[in-house]
Amino acid sequence: MRNPVVCTPLRAERIAVGRRPGAAQVVRTGFGPRRSRAAAHRIAAGGARPVLVAGVAGALDARLRPGDLVVADEVRGDGVEPVMVPSAVPLAAALRRVGLRVHVGPVFSSPSVVDGDRRSELARTGALAVDMESAWLADAAAGGPFAVVRAVVDTPDAPLYRPSTLVHGLRALRSLRRAAPALDDWLAATAPRTVELAEPRSFCAGVERAIDVVDRALDRYGAPVYVRRQIVHNAHVVRGLERRGAVFVQEVEEIPRGAVAVLAAHGVAPAVRAQARGRDLSVIDATCPLVAKVHSEVRRYSERGDTVFLIGHADHEEVEGTVGEAPQQVVVVEDVAAARSVQPRDAQHVAYAMQTTLAADEAEEIALVLRDRFPELAGPRRDDICYATTNRQRAVRAVAQKADLVLVVGSPNSSNSLRLVEVAGREGTPAHLVDDVGELDLRWLAGVRRVGVTAGASAPDHLVDEVVSCLSGLGPVTVTTATTGTEDVSFTLPKEVS
Repeated sequence: MRNPVVCTPLRAERIAVGRRPGAAQVVRTGFGPRRSRAAAHRIAAGGARPVLVAGVAGALDARLRPGDLVVADEVRGDGVEPVMVPSAVPLAAALRRVGLRVHVGPVFSSPSVVDGDRRSELARTGALAVDMESAWLADAAAGGPFAVVRAVVDTPDAPLYRPSTLVHGLRALRSLRRAAPALDDWLAATAPRTVELAEPRSFCAGVERAIDVVDRALDRYGAPVYVRRQIVHNAHVVRGLERRGAVFVQEVEEIPRGAVAVLAAHGVAPAVRAQARGRDLSVIDATCPLVAKVHSEVRRYSERGDTVFLIGHADHEEVEGTVGEAPQQVVVVEDVAAARSVQPRDAQHVAYAMQTTLAADEAEEIALVLRDRFPELAGPRRDDICYATTNRQRAVRAVAQKADLVLVVGSPNSSNSLRLVEVAGREGTPAHLVDDVGELDLRWLAGVRRVGVTAGASAPDHLVDEVVSCLSGLGPVTVTTATTGTEDVSFTLPKEVS
């Protein structure tokens, strides 16, 4: 792939963007479609290259103000095929980091100045801004990475032919000047890459079951269906269920008496179930069966008088629910240091259990310390770490050993997703958690040629597809899959929705 080019139609735009460091060339391409076509033909000669169009535009959406930036996720135009821009969202995020007000959406290219009824007509199509070059400059990339950043001059409330246009134009050019570091981030991130997908990744059987419980409850009982806490730790899943009519609350007391209530996959303490009965709720339990198994272990140990060491994170919902089975007998052990100092009531009557979403190697290290200190320590016949957690950690480890960078798709409150980042990091590979493609930092990609991608057990796989699509918008991508195992586990649904 050849060296990148920044296309600026007007001289003032070229001055605002300035000379870019590195190999990027800034070219004044000229005003309007005819000059843009000619410039695109010249730039494209010799093959694909990254092309970024930077300039001013008119706003179509009344919410935009002079000086705002529009990053095109699609470029449309009269008589040309639409061009999708997969890298728009992280480019917009880079621009916001330098303090600019940024919008992402379609940009329309017109062969003439747009105003009046035509402006309103284009606004109804969903386009955010209009210019006179971008659609014709897209050919300059010759199939390589392409992006468009336009600074707003005129708006529906302040059309182009007004005395204020000069002030608004200066404001737009200042925004372009401030945008320069983010444009450099995009240019530096463009390159051919190999993307290796970890397999298994994304939803596990327990997460699929929990989401299915809420979906079926909505189908059977109608909205609203109340859910205590997030059904699984993923913001996208929660928002999707909210659109269907699920109402997420923190505590049972927030649920109207007699309503349908779902208990989330992470499990709850017996006291929560008692509160639900006290409010005459129709309860559907979506607790993951593997979490329910840990609850059962803790009850069994505590009933025989053991002090139960629960290896896990004290502030995690799963641990809070498990501790609630026997609050006076369960001691949370968060790390090796705690394992070395914890003191039970009776060293002859001790047992341990684990949070299901821990990093398997760290959890085993803590358990080993406890076993060494307490020879009578009882434990589960099989470790409590969830099969899906173990499988995903093994897969990300294999990917991290070959990658320059690992991206883990998952929400920041997802324990198993955070553990994937840690596991990859322990292989010596930089690793980052992203809730979605909007959190992909272009600076991470500079100089990176091999990217490993995985997703936590609560993250939808379509978010992984969006990350891969975005990377393909930054250069040619070869996608491979590293498979370290397969999963065929399924769990039955609660009788209330089966």
